[in-house]
Amino acid sequence: MKRVNQLRGIEMGRIAGIRIKNYGSLKNIKLGKVLSDSSGKELTNMNAIIGQSGTGKSTLADAFGFLADCLEKGVEVACDLNGRGGYESIVSQGVTAPIEFEIYYRETSNESPITYELSIGLDKYDRPIVQKERLRQRRAKETYGRPMSFLFLEYGKGYAFKGINSGYLEEKNQEIGEKVEVELADPRQLGIVTLGELKEHPRIVKFKNFLKNWYLCYFSPSAAREIPNAGPQKYLNRLGNNVNNVAQFLYREDPKDFIKVLKDIQTKLPGIKDIRPIRLQNGQLVLEFLENGFDKPFYSQKMSDGTLKLFAYYLLLHEKDPRPLVFIEEPENGLYHKYLANLALQMKKSIKGTYSKQLFITTHSPFFVNALSPEEVWVLEKQEDGFSTITRASEYESVKELCDSEIELGDLWYSDYFG
Repeated sequence: MKRVNQLRGIEMGRIAGIRIKNYGSLKNIKLGKVLSDSSGKELTNMNAIIGQSGTGKSTLADAFGFLADCLEKGVEVACDLNGRGGYESIVSQGVTAPIEFEIYYRETSNESPITYELSIGLDKYDRPIVQKERLRQRRAKETYGRPMSFLFLEYGKGYAFKGINSGYLEEKNQEIGEKVEVELADPRQLGIVTLGELKEHPRIVKFKNFLKNWYLCYFSPSAAREIPNAGPQKYLNRLGNNVNNVAQFLYREDPKDFIKVLKDIQTKLPGIKDIRPIRLQNGQLVLEFLENGFDKPFYSQKMSDGTLKLFAYYLLLHEKDPRPLVFIEEPENGLYHKYLANLALQMKKSIKGTYSKQLFITTHSPFFVNALSPEEVWVLEKQEDGFSTITRASEYESVKELCDSEIELGDLWYSDYFG
């Protein structure tokens, strides 16, 4: 039986590969396999990105966030969000070509992969605009040849094909299925946003929903200490200032899973007896922490950054309807180093199947990396021209052999065997 995400009514897909061009220090990097370069293996469900400071880990995380913001806000607004400073600040220095993304995406192992191509540049008024947007897929059961384009837009004008197994086959100049002409009212918005609301474009709907449900974690302990109004919420937001509400949701809707979260916390912090969301008389919601040796509870405002962070991560890992892609930056910050290998293992354990959830983590911690395989780790390195390259750890000579001889990967990295 196929695994179905109940929240969206569709199966969750996964990224088999992504190429990013002209985004800050990432002039041209590829993770996994893409249509334009099929060399290498597909991305795994657990992907850790390591490297020295200044090699582009935060830039890579922001590139994922930028894509999500483009979907939600449009490309012009996205260029200014989160302190990006506008298009001129995020495009690679000395480059006149547009920012480009290529995503190689699989809905399930039984369906042909879909390629999404996006180019963002400047118009004649020097305002960010979507220069090109395309979706491509081979017909069912085809394993070779160029895939058909079923969405193609340049500056907001182009075409889309309805249904499935339809599109334009460029190498034969052949149209298959029903084609509709498209002209967007606002070429600064992604075409998949508009067309992804129409049931006659099911493939675009699926891909838009996949991208829409990415979760970029910018968890802030200070934000988590805010006291919100009571009201259960299913998902943690980017900053985590609704962590009390998410705890309230899980406490009410699935108390067994809430107990699992508590037990996970207790393996790291055995002094904690209980955690409870409490609704105050004024309608606000607080988290109450009960600790051994103390009669009175502590509230989240008095708890350490590490305690709040662990609690938020375990809530995230126990989502009943997990989001398809989760990106977390440097989870080790504020955490005791001996917790990190186990945290990495629990993150991997939370992945229930190939098409259930995909994790991307940036880290400086060899303890975290020790829990991972060479296929799950990517290394960013700054080159002499100032731009970064990325390499899978398994591609470094002798790394896999040394790991097979029971030397842990993080220890090899710490000892400068690679990266």
